[in-house]
Amino acid sequence: MPQVNFRQVPLTCSGHTRPVVDMDFSDITEHGYFIISACKDGKPMLRQGETGDWIGTFEGHKGAVWSVSLNSEATKAASGAADFEAKIWDAISGDKLMSFSHKHIVKAVDFSNDSQKLLTGSNEKLLRIFDLNNTDSEPFLFSGHTDLIRNSVFCPDENFIISSSDDKTIRLWDRRTGHVCKEVELPDIPMSIEISVDGTLLTVGHGRKISFYSMDSLNLDKEFTAEAEIISASLHPSKSCAVCGGQNFTLYKYDFETGVMSESYKGHFGPVHCIKFSPDGELYASGSEDGTLRLWQTTPGKTYGLWKAEGEEIEESEITPVENGDQ
Repeated sequence: MPQVNFRQVPLTCSGHTRPVVDMDFSDITEHGYFIISACKDGKPMLRQGETGDWIGTFEGHKGAVWSVSLNSEATKAASGAADFEAKIWDAISGDKLMSFSHKHIVKAVDFSNDSQKLLTGSNEKLLRIFDLNNTDSEPFLFSGHTDLIRNSVFCPDENFIISSSDDKTIRLWDRRTGHVCKEVELPDIPMSIEISVDGTLLTVGHGRKISFYSMDSLNLDKEFTAEAEIISASLHPSKSCAVCGGQNFTLYKYDFETGVMSESYKGHFGPVHCIKFSPDGELYASGSEDGTLRLWQTTPGKTYGLWKAEGEEIEESEITPVENGDQ
C-alpha cells in the first residue's frame, strides 16, 4: 500500500498590521505554553501557544518592536523597539513594569533563566545586562562588535552570553568580565541564532546556510545548504529536524542527521522573518512580512491544538515533497 501523507494546513494568527519580525515561546506551564510576537506596528501580542488564540496586546512603544522575550513561566515579557527603549511587562495583567533607555534601536532582548536579568543588544553595537531587582544600577556593558547587534541570548550557564552582529561575527562573552571567550567569523551576516533545548548546539541561519556549532567550543558541528536566503532557522527540541524560512516566502524542513530536505511549504505572502519550534516540538511558528503569525504541525495530520486528524489525506504518489504544503 502507498504511504499516506496529510496536507499541511497552518493556523493563521491575524491581528498585526505590519511585518512580524520576532517571536518567543515560554516553557510549558500548568496552563500550557505561550507565544509572544514582535511587529513593526509597535504592539507585541501574546497568544496561547497550542492554538494561537489571542490573549492580549502590550501597548506603550512609540516605534517598531524588533525583539521580544517571554520568561519560562510566561509571567513576564520583554520587548525592544525603534523608540530606543527596552520594556518589561507583566504578562498576566499586560501592565508595563519598567523601561530601559538606549541611544539607538534595540534589536535584541532576552531574559536570564531566573528572570532576574535582561540582556539587550542594539544598533549602538553594544550589549547590556540590566539587573531587574535593582533598576537604579547601571547596566553591565559589552563592547567590541563593529556593526549593529542583531541577536543576543543568555547561555544555559548564565555566566556566558552569545551575540551575533552585522559585522558577520558570533561572539561568546564571559559576562563576569566582559571579555570575548570565542569569536566565529562567517561569510554572511548571521541573521538568527538559537541555543538548542539541551544546551549543546547553537543553530545559526546565514546566507543560504544552516550551521550548527558545538556550544562547548563553538566549533562547527554540521551545516546544511538551504534552497534560498535564510532569515531564521530553528532546531527541533529532540534534534530530529530543523526548519528555516527566508526571502522566498517558503518554509523548509530538513532531517537533522542527513541534511536532506523532507518538506517545503508555502503559505505566507512575504519573506519569513522568524521561525521557531514550540517547547514540546509539536509545532513551529513563523512570522512574516505579510503581518501574520502562522502555526505549522511538525507531524501533519496529528490531532493537536485546533488540528483534527480527520483532515484531507493525499496519496504520496500524487505529490512531491516540495509541493505537499503549497497553499
